[in-house]
Amino acid sequence: MSAPWKDVVLENVPTGPVAARIYNGEGLKKAAPLVLYLHGGAFLDTCHATERPVAASLAEAGAIVVAADYTSCNQNAFPKVLECAYGIFAYLSNKRNMLALGGAKKSLLFVAGEESGGNVAAGVALKARDQIPGSLDGQVLISPLLDPFMGSKSFLQAEESGMRERWTEGWNRYLGFLGGVCHPYAAPRYCSRLSGLAPALVLTAEDDPLRDESMEYGSRLKAAGVRVRQQVLPAGTGWPTLYGGQSKDRPSWRQDICCCFKGFVEDVQA
Repeated sequence: MSAPWKDVVLENVPTGPVAARIYNGEGLKKAAPLVLYLHGGAFLDTCHATERPVAASLAEAGAIVVAADYTSCNQNAFPKVLECAYGIFAYLSNKRNMLALGGAKKSLLFVAGEESGGNVAAGVALKARDQIPGSLDGQVLISPLLDPFMGSKSFLQAEESGMRERWTEGWNRYLGFLGGVCHPYAAPRYCSRLSGLAPALVLTAEDDPLRDESMEYGSRLKAAGVRVRQQVLPAGTGWPTLYGGQSKDRPSWRQDICCCFKGFVEDVQA
């Protein structure tokens, strides 16, 4: 069963009004965490889809999830897409706006995303550290698409999942404005300064082409002194389907995301 939801418009976002779907988990605690969820789509998905199973999974873990349309007004290209996502985050970090969405003054604030949305979530975490330190309580990176050179060993599985050409095209679109230059907010894997970032939950799976770059980033965060909870889920859950990839296995990863996020929230609160 999916978490209940409602569609709203966030009117006072710095970059302009943004459509969003708000998921409310069952049995929310008084100060339920608030999650800005950034959808994937290989930097190619520029429409606000109605179905966001990863967002619903986070809500089922007891969070208020804001699945915001951060791409349709900017064609999913850096830097505008990051500016929009960060603007939504800045809006949510205002306690008045948090309360209006059902949160509380003591609600934790997270940013989360899968695949290309995981990249943008990592970029938002970097920018939040630099511009409004202490405003972000945690980042949830689910198979983040972090390496524009696509050179990891696990990436060899991208052909099998049907994602190689799509990711190549997506990176070209996302970084096209930069002429191939990897700005640290655009490609966090190559950021040289990771200290001071919010705690991170990094999730991937054994049969995920993005496994190696996800785990490497988590290891670099740890080495920089960031609190990190990493988990590689076993193969067989249909994991690539969470970002539109092909898998011979029936998707069964929603409960894994739910449980891992619950544990992460407990870690952050401890």
